[in-house]
Amino acid sequence: MGGAPCPGTSADGLARGCRELSELPAPILAFPPRPLRWLYLDLNSYFASVEQQLNPALRGRPVIVAPVDSDTTVAIAASVQAKKYGISTGTPVWEAKRLCRDLLITPARHEKYVEFHEAILAEIWKHVPVTHVCSIDEVACRLLDNENGAEAAVALAHRIKASIRAQVGECLTSSVGIAPNRLLAKLASDMQKPDGLVVLTAERLPDCLFGLRLLDIAGIGAKMEKRLAQDGILDIRQYCARRPRDAGNAWGGVNGDRLWYLLHGVELPDKPTQSRTIGHSHVLSPGKRGLEPTRLTARRLALKAASRLRRKGYRACLLVLHGKFEDDKSNWRASIRLPATQDSFVVLHALDQLFPRLAEAGRNRRGGFRLRMVGVTLCEIEAVEGEQGSLFAALDPDDPLARETRTLSLSRAMDRINQKFGRNAVSVGPLHGGRIDRVGTKIAFGRIPEMSEFHE
Repeated sequence: MGGAPCPGTSADGLARGCRELSELPAPILAFPPRPLRWLYLDLNSYFASVEQQLNPALRGRPVIVAPVDSDTTVAIAASVQAKKYGISTGTPVWEAKRLCRDLLITPARHEKYVEFHEAILAEIWKHVPVTHVCSIDEVACRLLDNENGAEAAVALAHRIKASIRAQVGECLTSSVGIAPNRLLAKLASDMQKPDGLVVLTAERLPDCLFGLRLLDIAGIGAKMEKRLAQDGILDIRQYCARRPRDAGNAWGGVNGDRLWYLLHGVELPDKPTQSRTIGHSHVLSPGKRGLEPTRLTARRLALKAASRLRRKGYRACLLVLHGKFEDDKSNWRASIRLPATQDSFVVLHALDQLFPRLAEAGRNRRGGFRLRMVGVTLCEIEAVEGEQGSLFAALDPDDPLARETRTLSLSRAMDRINQKFGRNAVSVGPLHGGRIDRVGTKIAFGRIPEMSEFHE
């Protein structure tokens, strides 16, 4: 692995040059310079660490964060101390209690996690620009030319870690990975937890990765692992031993050789991504898993999704209702086409058409309708650009042709009222009476709510 540059210095030139080399045997390939370009910071046991920071009585104790107060739900976070007992995200609460008798359980406070997230970002920005916010507890920072030497990068990482502990909270430890590209920096951040710091220099690549599993690489799941195995690739060593073109053929798809180059430390341009769905789901508490509480909860989720759709300037063309019954590990789902819309009332009307199908599926189950989780997702979304005013806006308000114009205006008015006066200042349908769970804003993996969502 020499230091000769790959043909072309631009992103397109680099990719083109690497493709031209992809048919050469791996031992004689020449690579461009591969300095340390990325610092990836992963906060340790983030939700549980925030709870320990807020409540000193939890510090140093095995703690899990749960969405509801029920043994039938699962942990959405486990403290460093709880993980020593084999408890992790996704462990059922009843099983966690069995694994650790001294376990403490605390309810999730998602608004607090977003507040701490923003404080941590502000602290990181004091030391280095934040290039990508990857999730609520992970950020990636591209290093400048005067920061990409090993000594300078390590010193920067120590300053960031210490600054977060001192200025945000002593319980907020982090693991940092430093590498020539973002994928490798992410891998490095996972190698030493908690409170770790791992540097992967070009000279060590890809040999230093051979002790990892294929599943440790972001983008490789069980299906891809099986596909690679069918082609004779059982580990990272065997994948890297292939020529880039052959490794790409085993991977399949367009640009299948990207992973080969990334594992060798080459920095490639990001593939463009676009948001395609907006949705919310909710795990129902045991006493609210009947038909009517589920229907009311689904309506609240649909209203939240429609509000986000308008705030982002999108409209949707498809509505999906999905759920999971207590006696079934698989998801039930149904969908219905929408006219391209961002109107809450159009979305609710479509949901009313779908719900009888969920009701029928539940009634046919042993023990009757018992739904554990319900979700509503708006799909096939597109940006609202150059929107024309309605031809029917000037008609009498009671004219059927003016209905959608009126209801969309009403939806937007509800957004403004709730933003000013708080969540549920105005809504559609019942919110009280003991028939519905409180549907608040939650942090999904990979998506951080805007603070405005906590007022929806």
